[in-house]
Amino acid sequence: MPGMPRKAALALAASASIALLATACTGQADSGTSDDASKETTLNFWHAWSAPAEVKAVKDLIAGFEKTHPHIQVNVVGNMTDDKINQALRAGGGKAPDVISSFTTNSVGKFCSSGALVDLNPFFEKSGIDPEKTFPKAMNEYTQFEGNRCAVPLLGDAYGLYYNKTAFEKAGITSPPKTWSEFEKVAEKLTIPQGNTYKQLGFMPNYHGWETTTEHYLGQFSPTYFDQDGKSNVGKDPAFAKAFTMQKKLVDALGGYRKLETYRSKLGDEWGPKHPFHTGQVAMQLDGEWRLGMALDTEPEFEIGVAPLPVPDDQADQYGKGYITGTIAGVAATSTKQNAAWELVKYMTTDTDAVVNFSNAIHNVPSTLAALKSPNLKYDPRFKTFLEIAANPDSTTAPASVNGGGYLSTIQEFGYAYESGKATDLKAGLKKTAEQIDTDIAQAK
Repeated sequence: MPGMPRKAALALAASASIALLATACTGQADSGTSDDASKETTLNFWHAWSAPAEVKAVKDLIAGFEKTHPHIQVNVVGNMTDDKINQALRAGGGKAPDVISSFTTNSVGKFCSSGALVDLNPFFEKSGIDPEKTFPKAMNEYTQFEGNRCAVPLLGDAYGLYYNKTAFEKAGITSPPKTWSEFEKVAEKLTIPQGNTYKQLGFMPNYHGWETTTEHYLGQFSPTYFDQDGKSNVGKDPAFAKAFTMQKKLVDALGGYRKLETYRSKLGDEWGPKHPFHTGQVAMQLDGEWRLGMALDTEPEFEIGVAPLPVPDDQADQYGKGYITGTIAGVAATSTKQNAAWELVKYMTTDTDAVVNFSNAIHNVPSTLAALKSPNLKYDPRFKTFLEIAANPDSTTAPASVNGGGYLSTIQEFGYAYESGKATDLKAGLKKTAEQIDTDIAQAK
């Protein structure tokens, strides 16, 4: 399933494993660049996809490359975890990957700072490709760290709002909410109590919910995570306090943390057919583009609507933006075939037809501006919402960090404490969270 490996909790856990790379591969970014990409050669490409349809899509993608580059053969190894990829990048050798693909965008900072993947800026310049004109703004941002572009976007994920159109009609709601104040009113109106629980919950706001992580909420507030000196801005940028306040108000309005958690604990899991949005137990859902296909596969007894997530009331003119993440590709610093490896990466990530065909097969968002506008894209009309979110210059992502997604995990932990009432002083909590983030990053350098 396209979205499963990128579930926030798994991504954060995977990013921790990249710590092994901190002392590996440094200084090797320029090795192997003298290979002749026009000569006969074989590349090793490691990726994480595992579902049959996805594996076939990768096979077709590589077949397209080999057709246009008949002198380069590609050995494909799938279903590879970040741990296995990391170990191979450290070890190098003939069987190690020349090109890798990872679902974990939170790891870009570690990949770049450790030198595990080469800086691709020189390759882009040599090829005459301008990344800023090629990739959507948010995707362009999450594939580099401190000027080092060690990764390239390879399809993306955009987060939006799914809603039960049938429930909307019954409640007399004519359109999806555009601001958070409107959203709160709609969520309350859609909530149908039943004793100490719910017959229908308008929205599950808790951070342990399905994709309702702190970073996904924060994306709509466009926060600045770090200041110019690289210090955490969590305690200073008012966007963070506004986001936490909004979510806590929503939790309280819909019954309180304990009541919501009790209800959530009895519902289906995120990846099964009994997901509470599929079953109608929750009327609105924050989720990625993959949810549409998964929900339709369960043949729900209601019509599904899709819209951008609401924005803060004082940012109403930015309605249409969303949180962006996705899959990345890169060239191993240990590879002795980096020029040939670049040809593969360039094809997979910048060839419009290749990106479009892969997107059609995987059902993720295309990762180039040209592909997003391609008439050859095949999708449910509702999927267009995610294409527009991906192309929106106001859409956001979480910046790369030297310790991967560690800072996001720290913010999330405070979110758990604040929504549950264990932490009551928001200002003090955010300040302490920022201090912890700074300490962790300093130790990671």
